[in-house]
Amino acid sequence: MFSLSVAAVVFGVVFLAELPDKTALAGLMLGTRYRASYVFAGVAAAFLVHVALAIAAGSVLTLLPHRLVQAIVGVLFLAGAAVLLFKKDDDEEEVKKPADQSFWKVSGAGFMMILVAEFGDLTQIMTANLAARYGDPVSVGIGAVLALWAVAALGILGGRTLMRFVPLKLITKIAACVMIVLAGFSLYEAIAG
Repeated sequence: MFSLSVAAVVFGVVFLAELPDKTALAGLMLGTRYRASYVFAGVAAAFLVHVALAIAAGSVLTLLPHRLVQAIVGVLFLAGAAVLLFKKDDDEEEVKKPADQSFWKVSGAGFMMILVAEFGDLTQIMTANLAARYGDPVSVGIGAVLALWAVAALGILGGRTLMRFVPLKLITKIAACVMIVLAGFSLYEAIAG
């Protein structure tokens, strides 16, 4: 059963966590070189694969005792917040331009770049945590996919403009604070059970 409130919470958390990540910058880079729709198609497909894997991992976590899962989820949210607060800005790797700018070459380049770069990424782990927390894989999956697609679209169509108005450090701090609040709720449920 679909829950709009769960999807909205997941969207907000994943969107804020992914916005300062390499996806927006990679999308921006690819979007300036290639047709935006081709880039988005590849990136969107890669994120769909990532979310499906995260939901599967989160669904496995729901088989464990509820208090244990809440404790694990709380600790992972705290770890995610720490990663956001203490990560250093890395220079993004350059992606080689395909010789052929056909749909399959461009979307394939976007797909492979995101598939490799985002595997095991913070937002994938967060999505698994949220799936375990809410026990609602459809709502979590839809919220996460839409958030990742929104970040990719922002990156592809106007990442530089957004970064001029909203400092990256502020976005990162907001995402970390949201994760700390979620960690608090999860740890409280684990203790109060």
